[in-house]
Amino acid sequence: MLDDSALDILFRKARTQNGWQERAVTDAELRAVYDLAKWGPTSANCSPMRLQFVKSPAAKARLRPFLNPGNVEKTMAAPAIAIIGYDLAFYDHLPKLFPHNADARNWFAGAEKAAHATATAFRNGSLQGAYLMIAARALGLDCGPMSGFNAEGIDREFWSGTSVKTNFLCSLGHGDPAKVFARSPRFEFDEVAKIL
Repeated sequence: MLDDSALDILFRKARTQNGWQERAVTDAELRAVYDLAKWGPTSANCSPMRLQFVKSPAAKARLRPFLNPGNVEKTMAAPAIAIIGYDLAFYDHLPKLFPHNADARNWFAGAEKAAHATATAFRNGSLQGAYLMIAARALGLDCGPMSGFNAEGIDREFWSGTSVKTNFLCSLGHGDPAKVFARSPRFEFDEVAKIL
């Protein structure tokens, strides 16, 4: 069991960041985050998450037009922004990723199964995006996840010619504590959960 300091880093004291220190995030750090996050479970090990880490000024200039106005300044100031996508054709990789069942690809392939494949890709890609954030926090980075963007525009700009769709964005770096909002309330257990 993790001790309280580790739980604080991952959850209790971790905050969504709105500003960033001028400290770089290295390519090695981004690789380490992925190499930890990849171990989180997905159904049939389908692993539909796809990533593009936006770091360079040129890449940020490509992303900027698709951000909601309230997200531009803080996103452009981040050392790295993860575009977290999900691959609608994830099932093409199941022969490699789920060798336990040679028929696994057929669970999702085909027009008649498109809705099932899309739901599976989105659900598991979202799980993997959360694993990515927990991995980043575990390795000393702060996160600024967001939904305020034009997904269709990002799809055209960054995923053109692929079967990948944008799920959400997550800025990564070392947060500026002065720009964090006061902690918002959370539901108590009995407000949202039942034990049956």
